[in-house]
Amino acid sequence: MRPGRLLCRLGITAAAVTAFTVVTPVASAQTPAETEPTEEQVEEQQPESEEPETQAPQELTAAQKRLLWLTQQRVLRKIQRYRQATWRWQRLMQVPRTSAGRSAERSPSLAYQRWVLSYWKRQARKARRKAMNPPREGAWLCIQRHEGAWNARTGNGYYGGLQMDLSFQRAYGSDLLRRKGTANRWRPIEQIWVAERAYRSGRGFHPWPNTARYCGLL
Repeated sequence: MRPGRLLCRLGITAAAVTAFTVVTPVASAQTPAETEPTEEQVEEQQPESEEPETQAPQELTAAQKRLLWLTQQRVLRKIQRYRQATWRWQRLMQVPRTSAGRSAERSPSLAYQRWVLSYWKRQARKARRKAMNPPREGAWLCIQRHEGAWNARTGNGYYGGLQMDLSFQRAYGSDLLRRKGTANRWRPIEQIWVAERAYRSGRGFHPWPNTARYCGLL
């Protein structure tokens, strides 16, 4: 059963959980590094009520407080999962990491925590969508077709679909080399982004002189 239904069955009203209705702020222009909005920033987006509150928040029973706490813990775990997913994609692309103020962990408001969860879901989807569409994907796929399988490890000192040697992997994929081993163990999109790092460093397609010429890139 969903946490929201359990809260209703135990008689927890919306007023008992939060004193405001969360309204998603209007998206601003993209900046180099985004920051997780604080509870105060979210509250500033709330429309002022035309009539004063007439109903005091309902006092929670011990069982209701326990259920509310469990629900909040589930939401916080999901926030952490989506944060980590966002940062993983951003690290792969080597773009500025979205900052987390950890205000959701400090806030007693379940509504605000759910808003932060929605925020990080959007961030994770956006980061993944960008990572899965690298700027020179067609070129890297063409090179890979001439180089070998993504999991290639033939013993010639080169690894993966883009045939990276260890010095190349240390220079441009040290984080993946440390966590996963050699390039033949990396996902294809990870191999592509490491090659993209080399390209952006000024090396272009020159580490693949023959296959890049076959693909019309040199």
